[in-house]
Amino acid sequence: MKQAGVSSILVVVALLAAGVIAEAQPAGKAFRIGYLTSFGPPNDYQINAFRQGLRELGYIEGKNIAIEYRFPDGNTKRSAELATELVQLKVDVIVALELSAIRAAKQATQTIPIVFITNQDPVETHVVDGLARPGGNATGLTRMSRELGGKLLELLKEAVPSLKRVGVLWVRPTELATGAPTLQYIEPAASALKIQLQSLVVDRPTPDLQGAFRDAVKGHVNALMIVGNAVLTSHLKKIGELTIKNRLPSITDTVGYVESGTLMSYSSDSSESHKRLAAYVDKVLKGTKPMDIPVERPMRFEFVVNLKTAKQIGFTVPPNLLVRATRVIR
Repeated sequence: MKQAGVSSILVVVALLAAGVIAEAQPAGKAFRIGYLTSFGPPNDYQINAFRQGLRELGYIEGKNIAIEYRFPDGNTKRSAELATELVQLKVDVIVALELSAIRAAKQATQTIPIVFITNQDPVETHVVDGLARPGGNATGLTRMSRELGGKLLELLKEAVPSLKRVGVLWVRPTELATGAPTLQYIEPAASALKIQLQSLVVDRPTPDLQGAFRDAVKGHVNALMIVGNAVLTSHLKKIGELTIKNRLPSITDTVGYVESGTLMSYSSDSSESHKRLAAYVDKVLKGTKPMDIPVERPMRFEFVVNLKTAKQIGFTVPPNLLVRATRVIR
Protein backbone atom coordinates (compact mmCIF):
# COMPACT_ATOMS: atom_id res chain seq x y z
CA MET A 1 0.00 0.00 0.00
CA LYS A 2 2.79 2.35 0.91
CA GLN A 3 4.47 1.57 -2.41
CA ALA A 4 1.28 2.32 -4.30
CA GLY A 5 0.87 5.61 -2.42
CA VAL A 6 4.40 6.71 -3.26
CA SER A 7 3.85 5.83 -6.92
CA SER A 8 0.67 7.89 -7.00
CA ILE A 9 2.43 10.88 -5.50
CA LEU A 10 5.24 10.59 -8.07
CA VAL A 11 2.73 10.48 -10.90
CA VAL A 12 0.97 13.59 -9.62
CA VAL A 13 4.29 15.44 -9.20
CA ALA A 14 5.33 14.45 -12.72
CA LEU A 15 2.04 15.68 -14.17
CA LEU A 16 2.29 18.99 -12.32
CA ALA A 17 5.89 19.44 -13.52
CA ALA A 18 4.85 18.71 -17.08
CA GLY A 19 2.11 21.32 -16.80
CA VAL A 20 4.58 23.95 -15.57
CA ILE A 21 7.01 23.15 -18.40
CA ALA A 22 4.20 23.29 -20.96
CA GLU A 23 3.24 26.76 -19.74
CA ALA A 24 6.88 27.93 -19.85
CA GLN A 25 7.47 26.79 -23.44
CA PRO A 26 5.85 28.54 -26.44
CA ALA A 27 5.06 25.10 -27.88
CA GLY A 28 2.50 25.25 -30.64
CA LYS A 29 2.82 28.99 -31.13
CA ALA A 30 2.54 30.03 -34.76
CA PHE A 31 4.89 32.88 -35.61
CA ARG A 32 4.03 35.37 -38.31
CA ILE A 33 6.81 36.50 -40.68
CA GLY A 34 6.49 39.51 -42.95
CA TYR A 35 8.36 39.12 -46.25
CA LEU A 36 8.91 42.39 -48.13
CA THR A 37 10.82 42.80 -51.40
CA SER A 38 11.96 45.91 -53.23
CA PHE A 39 10.22 44.94 -56.45
CA GLY A 40 8.28 41.84 -57.44
CA PRO A 41 8.30 38.29 -56.12
CA PRO A 42 11.80 36.86 -55.46
CA ASN A 43 13.23 34.26 -57.80
CA ASP A 44 12.28 30.65 -57.08
CA TYR A 45 15.79 29.76 -55.93
CA GLN A 46 15.72 32.61 -53.40
CA ILE A 47 12.38 31.84 -51.78
CA ASN A 48 12.98 28.07 -51.96
CA ALA A 49 16.34 28.48 -50.19
CA PHE A 50 14.69 30.58 -47.46
CA ARG A 51 11.92 28.03 -46.98
CA GLN A 52 14.43 25.18 -46.90
CA GLY A 53 16.42 26.99 -44.23
CA LEU A 54 13.26 27.43 -42.17
CA ARG A 55 12.29 23.76 -42.58
CA GLU A 56 15.71 22.61 -41.41
CA LEU A 57 15.20 24.68 -38.28
CA GLY A 58 11.77 23.16 -37.65
CA TYR A 59 9.54 25.90 -39.09
CA ILE A 60 6.78 24.73 -41.42
CA GLU A 61 4.40 27.10 -43.23
CA GLY A 62 0.82 26.47 -42.20
CA LYS A 63 1.94 24.65 -39.06
CA ASN A 64 4.07 26.81 -36.77
CA ILE A 65 4.75 29.80 -39.04
CA ALA A 66 2.76 31.92 -41.44
CA ILE A 67 4.51 34.10 -44.00
CA GLU A 68 2.88 37.32 -45.19
CA TYR A 69 4.35 38.07 -48.63
CA ARG A 70 4.29 41.65 -49.90
CA PHE A 71 5.63 42.76 -53.31
CA PRO A 72 5.44 46.49 -54.25
CA ASP A 73 5.96 46.05 -58.03
CA GLY A 74 8.75 48.61 -58.12
CA ASN A 75 6.72 51.43 -56.56
CA THR A 76 8.74 52.79 -53.62
CA LYS A 77 5.66 54.56 -52.20
CA ARG A 78 3.93 51.19 -52.27
CA SER A 79 6.92 49.73 -50.37
CA ALA A 80 6.21 52.12 -47.52
CA GLU A 81 2.49 51.25 -47.54
CA LEU A 82 3.17 47.51 -47.51
CA ALA A 83 5.73 47.84 -44.71
CA THR A 84 3.14 49.71 -42.64
CA GLU A 85 0.60 46.99 -43.46
CA LEU A 86 2.96 44.33 -42.09
CA VAL A 87 3.42 46.34 -38.92
CA GLN A 88 -0.35 46.60 -38.50
CA LEU A 89 -0.58 42.81 -38.88
CA LYS A 90 1.75 42.61 -35.84
CA VAL A 91 4.19 40.26 -37.52
CA ASP A 92 6.94 38.87 -35.28
CA VAL A 93 9.72 39.75 -37.73
CA ILE A 94 10.04 41.45 -41.11
CA VAL A 95 12.33 39.97 -43.76
CA ALA A 96 13.36 42.73 -46.18
CA LEU A 97 15.14 42.17 -49.48
CA GLU A 98 17.29 45.00 -50.83
CA LEU A 99 17.71 48.60 -49.78
CA SER A 100 14.37 50.25 -50.55
CA ALA A 101 12.45 47.47 -48.75
CA ILE A 102 14.80 47.70 -45.75
CA ARG A 103 14.38 51.46 -45.52
CA ALA A 104 10.61 51.19 -45.87
CA ALA A 105 10.54 48.66 -43.02
CA LYS A 106 12.78 50.79 -40.81
CA GLN A 107 10.56 53.82 -41.42
CA ALA A 108 7.48 51.77 -40.52
CA THR A 109 8.75 50.34 -37.21
CA GLN A 110 11.48 50.80 -34.64
CA THR A 111 10.39 47.86 -32.51
CA ILE A 112 9.59 44.87 -34.76
CA PRO A 113 12.85 43.05 -35.65
CA ILE A 114 13.99 43.38 -39.28
CA VAL A 115 16.19 40.78 -40.97
CA PHE A 116 17.61 41.81 -44.33
CA ILE A 117 19.72 41.00 -47.35
CA THR A 118 21.35 43.91 -49.17
CA ASN A 119 23.79 44.14 -52.06
CA GLN A 120 25.21 47.32 -50.60
CA ASP A 121 27.26 48.28 -47.57
CA PRO A 122 24.65 48.53 -44.78
CA VAL A 123 26.85 50.89 -42.76
CA GLU A 124 27.46 53.28 -45.65
CA THR A 125 23.76 53.30 -46.49
CA HIS A 126 22.85 53.91 -42.81
CA VAL A 127 20.88 50.70 -42.42
CA VAL A 128 22.94 49.74 -39.34
CA ASP A 129 25.45 51.52 -37.10
CA GLY A 130 28.14 48.89 -37.60
CA LEU A 131 28.59 45.34 -38.82
CA ALA A 132 29.63 43.91 -35.45
CA ARG A 133 27.13 46.00 -33.49
CA PRO A 134 24.19 46.84 -35.77
CA GLY A 135 22.23 48.85 -33.20
CA GLY A 136 18.52 49.49 -33.65
CA ASN A 137 16.08 46.81 -34.75
CA ALA A 138 17.72 45.55 -37.98
CA THR A 139 20.41 43.02 -38.84
CA GLY A 140 21.08 40.52 -41.60
CA LEU A 141 23.42 39.79 -44.45
CA THR A 142 25.27 41.91 -46.98
CA ARG A 143 26.28 40.42 -50.31
CA MET A 144 28.63 43.42 -50.89
CA SER A 145 27.93 43.20 -54.62
CA ARG A 146 29.00 46.76 -55.39
CA GLU A 147 32.42 46.09 -53.93
CA LEU A 148 32.80 43.23 -56.43
CA GLY A 149 32.72 45.62 -59.40
CA GLY A 150 36.49 45.58 -59.88
CA LYS A 151 36.59 41.77 -59.77
CA LEU A 152 33.85 41.56 -62.41
CA LEU A 153 35.81 43.82 -64.74
CA GLU A 154 38.99 41.79 -64.21
CA LEU A 155 37.19 38.57 -65.16
CA LEU A 156 35.62 40.25 -68.17
CA LYS A 157 39.06 41.48 -69.27
CA GLU A 158 40.46 37.95 -68.94
CA ALA A 159 37.59 36.63 -71.05
CA VAL A 160 38.00 39.36 -73.67
CA PRO A 161 41.70 40.39 -73.69
CA SER A 162 41.07 43.07 -76.36
CA LEU A 163 38.37 44.67 -74.21
CA LYS A 164 38.27 48.46 -74.54
CA ARG A 165 34.69 49.56 -73.83
CA VAL A 166 32.16 48.06 -71.41
CA GLY A 167 28.49 48.95 -71.14
CA VAL A 168 27.23 49.00 -67.53
CA LEU A 169 23.53 48.18 -67.16
CA TRP A 170 22.12 49.46 -63.87
CA VAL A 171 19.03 51.02 -62.32
CA ARG A 172 18.78 54.66 -61.32
CA PRO A 173 18.41 55.00 -57.52
CA THR A 174 15.22 56.34 -55.95
CA GLU A 175 14.55 58.18 -52.71
CA LEU A 176 14.28 54.92 -50.75
CA ALA A 177 17.20 53.30 -52.56
CA THR A 178 19.73 56.09 -52.52
CA GLY A 179 23.44 55.47 -52.40
CA ALA A 180 26.60 56.30 -54.25
CA PRO A 181 26.18 55.98 -58.03
CA THR A 182 27.01 52.49 -59.26
CA LEU A 183 29.75 53.66 -61.64
CA GLN A 184 31.64 55.24 -58.74
CA TYR A 185 32.52 51.76 -57.47
CA ILE A 186 33.73 50.56 -60.86
CA GLU A 187 35.65 53.52 -62.30
CA PRO A 188 38.95 52.98 -60.39
CA ALA A 189 39.21 49.38 -61.64
CA ALA A 190 38.20 50.44 -65.16
CA SER A 191 40.93 53.08 -65.18
CA ALA A 192 43.56 50.58 -64.01
CA LEU A 193 42.50 48.13 -66.73
CA LYS A 194 42.36 50.91 -69.37
CA ILE A 195 38.67 50.24 -69.99
CA GLN A 196 36.12 52.89 -70.88
CA LEU A 197 32.69 52.61 -69.30
CA GLN A 198 29.41 53.49 -70.94
CA SER A 199 26.52 54.01 -68.54
CA LEU A 200 23.34 52.19 -69.58
CA VAL A 201 21.10 53.42 -66.79
CA VAL A 202 17.41 52.50 -66.80
CA ASP A 203 14.52 53.69 -64.67
CA ARG A 204 12.05 51.79 -62.55
CA PRO A 205 9.48 50.35 -62.42
CA THR A 206 9.60 49.42 -66.13
CA PRO A 207 13.17 49.63 -67.44
CA ASP A 208 13.65 50.34 -71.15
CA LEU A 209 15.92 47.38 -71.83
CA GLN A 210 15.54 47.57 -75.61
CA GLY A 211 16.69 51.19 -75.50
CA ALA A 212 19.64 50.36 -73.25
CA PHE A 213 20.87 47.67 -75.62
CA ARG A 214 20.41 50.01 -78.61
CA ASP A 215 22.62 52.52 -76.81
CA ALA A 216 25.17 49.79 -76.15
CA VAL A 217 25.35 48.90 -79.84
CA LYS A 218 25.58 52.56 -80.86
CA GLY A 219 28.36 53.05 -78.34
CA HIS A 220 30.32 50.11 -79.80
CA VAL A 221 30.75 48.37 -76.45
CA ASN A 222 32.75 45.13 -76.51
CA ALA A 223 31.02 43.59 -73.53
CA LEU A 224 28.35 44.17 -70.91
CA MET A 225 28.38 44.33 -67.12
CA ILE A 226 25.02 43.95 -65.37
CA VAL A 227 24.67 45.31 -61.85
CA GLY A 228 22.14 43.12 -60.06
CA ASN A 229 19.02 44.87 -58.83
CA ALA A 230 15.52 43.76 -57.86
CA VAL A 231 14.11 45.68 -60.85
CA LEU A 232 16.42 43.98 -63.33
CA THR A 233 16.15 40.51 -61.81
CA SER A 234 12.45 40.52 -62.68
CA HIS A 235 13.58 40.65 -66.34
CA LEU A 236 16.25 37.92 -66.27
CA LYS A 237 14.98 36.09 -69.34
CA LYS A 238 14.64 39.27 -71.41
CA ILE A 239 18.15 40.43 -70.52
CA GLY A 240 19.55 37.01 -71.38
CA GLU A 241 17.80 37.11 -74.76
CA LEU A 242 19.12 40.59 -75.53
CA THR A 243 22.72 39.73 -74.67
CA ILE A 244 22.52 36.74 -77.02
CA LYS A 245 20.75 38.68 -79.77
CA ASN A 246 23.42 41.41 -79.65
CA ARG A 247 26.24 38.84 -79.25
CA LEU A 248 27.61 40.59 -76.18
CA PRO A 249 29.89 38.75 -73.72
CA SER A 250 28.50 39.68 -70.32
CA ILE A 251 29.14 39.36 -66.61
CA THR A 252 26.96 40.04 -63.60
CA ASP A 253 26.96 39.82 -59.82
CA THR A 254 23.85 37.61 -59.65
CA VAL A 255 23.85 33.97 -60.76
CA GLY A 256 20.22 34.07 -61.87
CA TYR A 257 21.18 36.03 -64.98
CA VAL A 258 23.60 33.32 -66.15
CA GLU A 259 20.96 30.66 -65.62
CA SER A 260 18.74 32.79 -67.88
CA GLY A 261 21.24 33.27 -70.70
CA THR A 262 24.01 35.74 -69.87
CA LEU A 263 27.61 34.52 -70.10
CA MET A 264 29.24 34.75 -66.65
CA SER A 265 28.59 35.69 -63.03
CA TYR A 266 30.77 36.16 -59.98
CA SER A 267 28.95 36.63 -56.71
CA SER A 268 28.39 35.46 -53.19
CA ASP A 269 26.32 32.30 -53.17
CA SER A 270 22.80 33.76 -53.40
CA SER A 271 20.99 30.56 -52.43
CA GLU A 272 23.24 30.19 -49.40
CA SER A 273 22.58 33.81 -48.40
CA HIS A 274 18.81 33.34 -48.58
CA LYS A 275 19.06 30.11 -46.64
CA ARG A 276 21.11 31.93 -43.98
CA LEU A 277 18.24 34.42 -43.64
CA ALA A 278 16.30 31.65 -41.93
CA ALA A 279 18.99 31.31 -39.26
CA TYR A 280 18.68 35.03 -38.50
CA VAL A 281 14.89 34.76 -38.32
CA ASP A 282 15.26 31.79 -35.96
CA LYS A 283 17.51 33.77 -33.59
CA VAL A 284 15.07 36.67 -33.51
CA LEU A 285 12.05 34.43 -32.91
CA LYS A 286 13.92 32.84 -30.00
CA GLY A 287 14.37 36.23 -28.41
CA THR A 288 17.76 37.55 -29.49
CA LYS A 289 17.70 41.26 -30.24
CA PRO A 290 18.85 42.33 -33.75
CA MET A 291 21.34 44.77 -32.18
CA ASP A 292 23.13 41.75 -30.68
CA ILE A 293 23.42 39.80 -33.96
CA PRO A 294 26.36 40.91 -36.16
CA VAL A 295 25.73 41.56 -39.85
CA GLU A 296 27.21 38.73 -41.89
CA ARG A 297 29.51 39.25 -44.85
CA PRO A 298 29.57 36.65 -47.64
CA MET A 299 31.83 33.69 -46.93
CA ARG A 300 31.44 31.73 -50.16
CA PHE A 301 31.66 32.98 -53.74
CA GLU A 302 30.79 31.27 -57.00
CA PHE A 303 32.00 31.85 -60.53
CA VAL A 304 29.51 30.49 -63.07
CA VAL A 305 29.98 30.25 -66.84
CA ASN A 306 27.26 29.47 -69.39
CA LEU A 307 28.84 27.58 -72.30
CA LYS A 308 25.48 27.32 -74.08
CA THR A 309 25.44 31.10 -74.31
CA ALA A 310 29.09 31.19 -75.38
CA LYS A 311 28.23 28.92 -78.30
CA GLN A 312 25.18 30.99 -79.26
CA ILE A 313 27.16 34.24 -79.45
CA GLY A 314 30.18 32.59 -81.12
CA PHE A 315 32.48 33.21 -78.15
CA THR A 316 35.27 31.00 -76.85
CA VAL A 317 35.85 31.13 -73.10
CA PRO A 318 39.61 30.98 -72.43
CA PRO A 319 40.53 27.58 -70.89
CA ASN A 320 42.45 29.17 -68.00
CA LEU A 321 39.25 31.02 -67.03
CA LEU A 322 36.99 28.03 -67.51
CA VAL A 323 38.95 25.81 -65.10
CA ARG A 324 38.37 28.38 -62.33
CA ALA A 325 34.59 28.20 -62.68
CA THR A 326 32.77 26.69 -59.71
CA ARG A 327 29.92 25.74 -62.03
CA VAL A 328 29.60 25.41 -65.79
CA ILE A 329 26.24 25.42 -67.59
CA ARG A 330 26.44 23.24 -70.71
